[in-house]
Order: sequence, then structure tokens, then C-alpha cells
Amino acid sequence: MGIVVTYITYLVISVALTVFVGSALSRSGRAFLLDAFSGRVAPTQAVTRLLVVGFYLLSLGFVTLTMRTTGEIGSAREAFQVLSVKVGEVLLVLGALYLVSLAVLTRLRHRIQAQAFQRVPPAEDQPLPEPDLPEPDLPELNLPQPRLPETPAPGATLHQAPTPGPGTADAHDGQASPASSRNQGLWSPRPRQVIH
Repeated sequence: MGIVVTYITYLVISVALTVFVGSALSRSGRAFLLDAFSGRVAPTQAVTRLLVVGFYLLSLGFVTLTMRTTGEIGSAREAFQVLSVKVGEVLLVLGALYLVSLAVLTRLRHRIQAQAFQRVPPAEDQPLPEPDLPEPDLPELNLPQPRLPETPAPGATLHQAPTPGPGTADAHDGQASPASSRNQGLWSPRPRQVIH
């Protein structure tokens, strides 16, 4: 009689654990797959149902295969020992099946997202139109243009004109000469003298 009670207890505990883990897998898998299927309910429910049914079949198949025990159970202590080993085996298998199911869900989600990414048509490589902005009104600046020093041709003699100093003014109007005003503030190199 002791072995029948142990078997019944083992079956009740194992089936209860299997249903609990299967319902947890169903809830978490449904939420996981809703994200993968972009909120579409019908494929989410179908895949979740298939996965949970496979989980139940594997778990309950393991429970029934490991229910048999060798030897006689003569005391309550032996019954608890057999029961603890059997329930421990069931818990290990349920945990492994749960992790395998999560791995399948993750792989399925990545595959679905990759297929959805491949279906998106690539954007054509066209430049974006430039916005019509009004031209800014900038004041004109009359800045002197930089002059490059003149280089004499080979064999030509260099004649230097005396350059007035910075404070020199023309005699007729009291203003600085245009040549001197152009040279003020600009650095110009001294020309090399050619010796013949």
C-alpha cells in the first residue's frame, strides 16, 4: 500500500509543478512573442500554444517514465526518500525544458525581426532638397587686396623707387599718398638687389 501512496503523491506533485511551469512559460512566451510579431495576436497565440503543448508532452512523458521504482517501500522514511529523488528529477527536467523553451523563443524572435528588417525597402540614395533660405544681407567691406611681391625676370636689373615713410604726405593736399597708404599696415619683403 505504501508504494501506491508514493506513486499518487509523486504524480500529484509532478503534474502540479508541470502545470505551474507551463502556465508561466505560456504567459512569458506570449508577451515575448507579441513583441516579436509586432503586436499581431493570431500568430503569437499559435506559436505559444505549440510551444506549451510540446513542453507539457515532454514533461509529463518524463514524469511517467520515471515513476517506476525498484524495491519495496516499507516505511515513511523510504517513501520520502524515493519521493524526493523523483520530484528532484522532475524539477531538473522542468528547469531544463523551460530554459530550452526560452532559447527557442529568443531565436524565433531574432529570426522574425531579421525577416521584418529585410522586408523594409531600402531608401533610395537621393540627396535631400535644400531648403530655400533668404540670402543674408552682409555689408560690403572694401578691404585692400594683398599684393604679391614682383620678381624680376632673370638678367634684369632691379630699380628701387624710394618709398615714402609712414608719416610722409603729398605736398598738394596734405594727405598720405596712395602708395604709402597701401603699404601702411602691410608687410612687404625687401627686394633682392641684382649685381651685374
